[in-house]
Amino acid sequence: MMKSFKLKNILLIACAAFVFTACSSKTEEEYNKPALYWYNKMLKQIASADLDEADDTYTSLESEHRNSPFIPSAMLILVNAHIDEEEYALANFYLDEYIKRFGLSKDIDYARYLKIKANFLGFKYQFRDQQLIEDTLVQVQEFKAKYSTSPYMPLVDTINARLSMAKASMDKEIVDLYKRKDKEAAAAFYESKLKESWIAPNEIEPVKVPFYRSIFE
Repeated sequence: MMKSFKLKNILLIACAAFVFTACSSKTEEEYNKPALYWYNKMLKQIASADLDEADDTYTSLESEHRNSPFIPSAMLILVNAHIDEEEYALANFYLDEYIKRFGLSKDIDYARYLKIKANFLGFKYQFRDQQLIEDTLVQVQEFKAKYSTSPYMPLVDTINARLSMAKASMDKEIVDLYKRKDKEAAAAFYESKLKESWIAPNEIEPVKVPFYRSIFE
């Protein structure tokens, strides 16, 4: 009985020591490192799918080496990583900062394209994301006007077509709703918008919404 009690105590002490050591090493503060050190560490964390730690490491890179040439590429790498994880708000956070700081960069068209892509992929609910569609379509038109020779133009055109179809489908739903409520003036207004957004509205197939979501759409 005494031996068993002592063994349990030893195991508890050993476990506590292990946890304390692990926590201490994990929370050990790093600072005053070269930019390349932070950059490489961030890449390793992204490769390990540890984006929270990668964000923290980027913060260290940006704080200690604000003018480092690694900053722009680090931001775009984080953008793509967050898009891959469907974390579009964080992707947009880095994109907004990139566009603000590096508006004259040779990669600015790529950043603008990623902004459009992140918004497009973040479009989840057809009848609840109207403003997101409108805003993204404006960004598409700005991109087409400013970067007409960009290699990303075909991708932007594809997104434009799909968003335009989504907008037309949404306008068609509004038209049908107003007609069911006998509000002919409102129906006519949205019918005119529908014709502007899509040449042949009858070609658009209604979106299939799961029954458990349809009551909220």
